[in-house]
Amino acid sequence: MLKHAITAVLAIMLVALQWRLWVSDDGLRSRTKLREQVEAAQAENQQLAVRNAELDAEVQDLKSGLAAIETRARTTLGMIKPDETFFLVVQ
Repeated sequence: MLKHAITAVLAIMLVALQWRLWVSDDGLRSRTKLREQVEAAQAENQQLAVRNAELDAEVQDLKSGLAAIETRARTTLGMIKPDETFFLVVQ
């Protein structure tokens, strides 16, 4: 009788531990969701790192050369040099 009771208690404990492993909030399902979130965050960080590198290169170019500043002023602000003629071509 005692042997059956111990077996029953161990079986219940095994089922409880398996439930916790597969279904509960700190089980494998949660681990999979967290892993997917980490992968998504890493992909986003990679894209942001590329964007930051491009912006850093542009800042360094603007700090070092007048040609980049002149180009930026012409394209963004529409500035022209003295004694230049501006032609607007409309399609």
